[in-house]
Amino acid sequence: MSQNNDTSVLKRWITHWDFRGLLVPVLLLLLWQYMSGRDASHAYAFVPLQQVWSSLKTLLASGELWVNLLGSLHRTTVGLLLGIVLGLLVGALMAISKIANTLIGPLYHSIRQVPILGLTPLIGLWMGNGEPAKVFIITLAAFFPVVLNTYEGLRQVDIQHAELAQVYQFNRRQYFWRMRLPAAIPSILTGFLHAVTFAWITAIGSELLFNAGAGLGNLMMTAEVGAHMDIILICAITVTILGVLMTQVVQSLSRRLLRWRPPQG
Repeated sequence: MSQNNDTSVLKRWITHWDFRGLLVPVLLLLLWQYMSGRDASHAYAFVPLQQVWSSLKTLLASGELWVNLLGSLHRTTVGLLLGIVLGLLVGALMAISKIANTLIGPLYHSIRQVPILGLTPLIGLWMGNGEPAKVFIITLAAFFPVVLNTYEGLRQVDIQHAELAQVYQFNRRQYFWRMRLPAAIPSILTGFLHAVTFAWITAIGSELLFNAGAGLGNLMMTAEVGAHMDIILICAITVTILGVLMTQVVQSLSRRLLRWRPPQG
């Protein structure tokens, strides 16, 4: 009986995952390995996969990868959560208050045009090159897309929802919680997805620029100085995996919150 259950679970897992998506990555790995075996210059740029695997085991055994991974994951998570919370509050305030939109909107839309990493010298002068500066940059990176998507989602509510609210004689609070917010959730979740991507980009960028403390960006910088291309590749792959996992968390949250919607054909 247990064997049948295990087989059923395995079949569902195989059905759920489309393994055709692995075709391109596998071909790229084969191409990478081929390029690494051509000559010495290619072996420097395209590190043999067996060397990457050996370096990975060394980093794991020494604990160096874990320390830097946890450092990046902690500051990215903190900055991401702060950016999301603040972005939701500011975006909602701009959407429901014309006065707030008039006061905050022009400043917000002006600052968000400036690349976040372009603000790092100024932030460095204000806050130094320690942990607060890195978290602040990540928070800004997550803040901007969440504000924009929250604002747009709450503003672009279907006119039929407003008419339905009038029929049920909802007050402003009921209209917001029962109509506007549920209708805006898809847009807000899109902002979360963008926030995850921007948070990781700025996390690694801030670690490269503010080379102090544990972090994958710091490990990459040290590896670049020592010409350890295998370690740089390991760090890049690790960041990719962490970003994908965070994205999966947001997508799972999206499926749970939007389970009332009919499936798209």
